[in-house]
Amino acid sequence: MVLLCGCPTVDLGDDPPDVGLCNPSGGLTYFQNEIVPKYLKLPDKTNGCGRNSACHDRSHGLAFDLLNPTSTQNYRLTQNYLNCGSPMQSDLLTKPLAGQVGHGGGDLIQPNSTEEMVFLMWF
Repeated sequence: MVLLCGCPTVDLGDDPPDVGLCNPSGGLTYFQNEIVPKYLKLPDKTNGCGRNSACHDRSHGLAFDLLNPTSTQNYRLTQNYLNCGSPMQSDLLTKPLAGQVGHGGGDLIQPNSTEEMVFLMWF
């Protein structure tokens, strides 16, 4: 016990910003290559989340950068809406999925669709 008293305290700094957030096994790369173009459909301004960007802007507290949809910032924001323990209960899936939680933008994804499978493959 006496030996421990002489040890200096080591400051490891702040926790990284993603501690405690869901990080699917596909990670950022899958988000950039699959989730953004095939699930969120952000580059497509006629379908998906990009069709009415006013819904997912700073005025609604989401601050999703639609000009740079594959950014690390957007990935970190998206992690807040994931449930790694039960991906089917992730808000990012249940909000736009028909027959689930209500979504102001309506039903954007049908159960058992390609989009749902793309989302689930992320995990």
